[in-house]
Amino acid sequence: MGQQPSSGWAAAKIFAGLLLLFTIGACGADTTTTAPTGKGLRIGSLLPSTGDLASVGTPIAEVVPLLVETVNACGGVNGEPVTLIAADDQSNPASGAEAMTKLVEIDRVAGVVGSFGSSVSNAAADIATRGQVMLISPGSTSTLLTERAKKGDFKGYWARTAPPDNYQAQALAQLAQQQGYQRVATVVINNDYGRSFEQEFTRAFKALGGTVINEDRPTRYDERATTFTTEAAAAFGGKPDAVVAILYPETGSLLLKSAFEQGLTQNVAILLTDGVKSESFPEQVGRTPDGKYIIAGAKGTVPGADGAALAELQKLWRAKKGGDLPAFGAQAWDAAALLVLAAQASGQNTGEGIRNKLRDVANPPGEAVDDVCAALALLRQGKEINYQGASGNVDIDENGDVVGVYDIWQVTDDGKLKVIGQVSPQKP
Repeated sequence: MGQQPSSGWAAAKIFAGLLLLFTIGACGADTTTTAPTGKGLRIGSLLPSTGDLASVGTPIAEVVPLLVETVNACGGVNGEPVTLIAADDQSNPASGAEAMTKLVEIDRVAGVVGSFGSSVSNAAADIATRGQVMLISPGSTSTLLTERAKKGDFKGYWARTAPPDNYQAQALAQLAQQQGYQRVATVVINNDYGRSFEQEFTRAFKALGGTVINEDRPTRYDERATTFTTEAAAAFGGKPDAVVAILYPETGSLLLKSAFEQGLTQNVAILLTDGVKSESFPEQVGRTPDGKYIIAGAKGTVPGADGAALAELQKLWRAKKGGDLPAFGAQAWDAAALLVLAAQASGQNTGEGIRNKLRDVANPPGEAVDDVCAALALLRQGKEINYQGASGNVDIDENGDVVGVYDIWQVTDDGKLKVIGQVSPQKP
């Protein structure tokens, strides 16, 4: 037995505990709980409703309650309804870590759908691992997370339903080549997502015979910046065929507007990615003096959805919310579905139980099933399943990654976003 702690040490420990409760309680205003709150499975969502990614994250966050509502209507998990606790990560790693700490230590969730920003997920995954809580992201794509998973940092408590950037980088490089672009420049948000994508795109585009003209001095902008004159000039000033812009909506819109105002966008194409695929983004960038959208004609890539359950999810979304399912909506649905299916398969409402059964329910050789209620029914009968998601087959590998397809989207003259094609990259 160790020594008994001194009374001063004990008092300090109590004070530290109270301070932790006060600190994580500060984000309580940003969390909402979907009843019931009994002894059944408790899951959380950690997604951006405010901050730079709010325009993308807010619609995604509305998908998860639909999954929980659907599951509870068909019997719940392990004989009890599922409770959802939703938290806003504010598009910020520090705020996300604070919210994740609350979900793990106060709300006692077994699994979390989140986050969207890779930097937030990178911070949250450490907290999830320590607390033995399964974290499944519908949108974090940085390859840094794959590298950390390979090193064993997450002990299996991390996965995602959107494929990592090495796949999307291939898709975007293929799109650039198809458009006939030979000389491109890159400009990226200086975080895990931006740097990872920049490196993967450069590698993929060069392999196709292209040149990244600012490879030796890449243009990266501070995610806290409010002016982007210098960065816009650096990216667009070398007269590239196209600028590959890896951005978040709030800051990225200001950068592209600055490039236009400096007269740098004429005869330079703009290629975008999933980070800004939001219906509001063209308006955020703004219009020319004659009323045209500055980024009309810009093209981009985004993780697509081709799963067997997609049509039914689209129908449910239209009935409940109206309009089209948002980008990454299918990935959010599948992330939540995998949490509940793995919990049912394990017979335990714990993070460890979910982790241990996640790949079993997501991969062959079980019975292929695309409806979450039908999948739960099979599991209750003791059968093995291979869930086929709305986003795709969601076959999760040993690093928590999936291989997906990518939609090619374009900004139309009237400021709408239209899917115009699809790319299926190969596993690197």
